[in-house]
Amino acid sequence: MRQESVVHRPHPVLRPDVAAALGYRHEGFPPGEHLGLPSPWLTVVLTLDDPLEMAAHPDPAQSPGRFDALVGGLHTRPARIVHPGRQAGIQLSLTPLGARALLGVPAGELASADVALEDLLGPAGGELLARVRAADGWPARFAALDQGLLRRLRDDDGVPAEVGEAWRLTTAGGGRLRVAQVAARVGWSTRYLERRFRAETGLGPKEAARVVRFDAARRALAARVSRGLPPDLAGLAVAAGFSDQAHLTREWTAFSGLAPTRWLAAEFGYVQDTSALDSALSGA
Repeated sequence: MRQESVVHRPHPVLRPDVAAALGYRHEGFPPGEHLGLPSPWLTVVLTLDDPLEMAAHPDPAQSPGRFDALVGGLHTRPARIVHPGRQAGIQLSLTPLGARALLGVPAGELASADVALEDLLGPAGGELLARVRAADGWPARFAALDQGLLRRLRDDDGVPAEVGEAWRLTTAGGGRLRVAQVAARVGWSTRYLERRFRAETGLGPKEAARVVRFDAARRALAARVSRGLPPDLAGLAVAAGFSDQAHLTREWTAFSGLAPTRWLAAEFGYVQDTSALDSALSGA
């Protein structure tokens, strides 16, 4: 078996839009499936050999499909990804406010959808994938990726400053601020904030706060079990801003389809593999 994961910090100019990137190569494992869970980042995947096979998308109306390069928008339901025992590629965590700057569309247009990169970028998407695949080794692949993204970067992203600040308040506060508090701080009514925030990101402010809390709890739980510590769901619930463990379990089930302990049992190998990326996204 071969299991390789390499975290990359993107070029400094890209970091406001790309939080982190992970190169991965897994071979010799039993065929399986894992869940793509809601998070505060759009997911971009460039495969290095086998296509990414989506058995189910966050939007149940979207048909299963196979992608050489994929962009997944923000969502509140899990995706199901199957593999034949091997996977290789680069996964990027793209900020929703960076969607305009790098993809040319607001993240709201990609909500709950998985879209082929070439459908968004045209021939430039295929060229980026080809350059990454042709590179020899992770440093060269990441260099090709950064160069391609820097060529795409737009200075005027068109994101309203109030939406940017509302997103910053939501994420910096760990999803604990009430929507009315966020609206008051940016100087908008709650109704207007809801409309503009959803159009730009793909989530309403309350949904975004729930996703931020869930993602922080998921990464904290993954970090604990990766270090061999017990889950301590009650302590995790308090630390992540849930009212109690029952609240955490309800939210976890809503976002993943599984209670936390069942999710751990089903996804333990994947949890271990993404611990480095989780640390990078946590700022550790």
